[in-house]
Amino acid sequence: MMGNYEARVPTDRWYSDHHLWLQTGPGGFRVGFTSYAVRMLQDVYFLDWSIEPYTAVRKKQEIGEIESAKAVSTLFPPAEGKVLDFNPVVLDDPSAINTDGYGGGWLYSFETNAKLLSPEEYVKLLDSKWEETQRVIKGQINEG
Repeated sequence: MMGNYEARVPTDRWYSDHHLWLQTGPGGFRVGFTSYAVRMLQDVYFLDWSIEPYTAVRKKQEIGEIESAKAVSTLFPPAEGKVLDFNPVVLDDPSAINTDGYGGGWLYSFETNAKLLSPEEYVKLLDSKWEETQRVIKGQINEG
C-alpha cells in the first residue's frame, strides 16, 4: 500500500530502481511505469521521445519527456541497453499509462543484459523510500 492507494507489483516481471517494470516479450522486454511511478506523476497526458528506435542508450541518458498533471519530467531507460521500438498506442493517447499501466500502457521495447530487481527486491526498495515519498506527496497536496 502507498497510503490509501494500492501499489501493485506484479510478480511476472522485473523492475528497475527508477520505478519501471520490464516484462519479457517478443524480441526483448516491454517497459512501463510501475503503479508507484504513475501515482507520483498523477495524470499523464503527453509523451515525446527524443531518440529513434534501435538506439543504444546509457542508464542516465535522456530518452524523452512526459507531461502530467504534476510536471514535465525527463524519461530515462531502466538500464544500459537498446530501445527497440515505441508503443504506438501511448504515442497517440498516453491515457493508457494511467488506466492500464501494466498492460496496454507499456512505453517501449527494450534489450538489456543488466541485472534487474526481482518483485521482492522492488518492494524492499519501495519500503525503504516510503518516508521520503510521503513527504513528496504531502508537498504536492500542500501546493494544490
